[in-house]
Amino acid sequence: MKCVRRFPQSIDAWPSLDALLGAVRACRACEAHLPLGPRPVLQAHEMARILVVGQAPGLRVHETGIPWNDASGERLRAWMGIDPPTFYDASRIAIVPMGYCYPGRGSGGDLPPRRECARLWLDHVLARLPRIELTLLVGVHAQRHFLGACRQPTLAKTVAHWERYAPSLPLPHPSPRNQPWLGRHPWFERELLPVVRARVERILAQTPSHSASRPEAG
Repeated sequence: MKCVRRFPQSIDAWPSLDALLGAVRACRACEAHLPLGPRPVLQAHEMARILVVGQAPGLRVHETGIPWNDASGERLRAWMGIDPPTFYDASRIAIVPMGYCYPGRGSGGDLPPRRECARLWLDHVLARLPRIELTLLVGVHAQRHFLGACRQPTLAKTVAHWERYAPSLPLPHPSPRNQPWLGRHPWFERELLPVVRARVERILAQTPSHSASRPEAG
């Protein structure tokens, strides 16, 4: 049995993806709850074939406006087997987290992503990405939203059952804080990462760049 979440198809109020992204980046819906104020960070292009869905920007990403511009991003790119110029080419890879702004710190690390982003914007953005062939669901927040009842009771079990979620692949978060998890589950790097790299390589080999985009403050 496979669990597949189909991307929505909708008609919205924005004439183009660029117009939609402009509206997202101007969003102030949860401004009162953000300790450093709103700074939505994401990248998308209609030609993108790979989608990376994480949780929410960390402090460094908030400061620079560049998605995954931290130690977690370095590890994620290593997992995918790609360099920063490829990762930040929006015409090849879309980066749409569950929350677009830095949510602040809690007692055990960064707070969870705000729910307003997914409620207000996510389906509209996904509907503008018609060519996605592979979705990397990075962390429990992305898996909870995209996999729903198909998700397993724990992150480890969800990742271990990755074959049933195609064309999505569930991954643990690549944060250095997750090093103990990776140490307890060596099969992840041994068995799943070669699959991730092979799928990314195959898709990118068939996806010439259509954008001169590079990381920039959003």
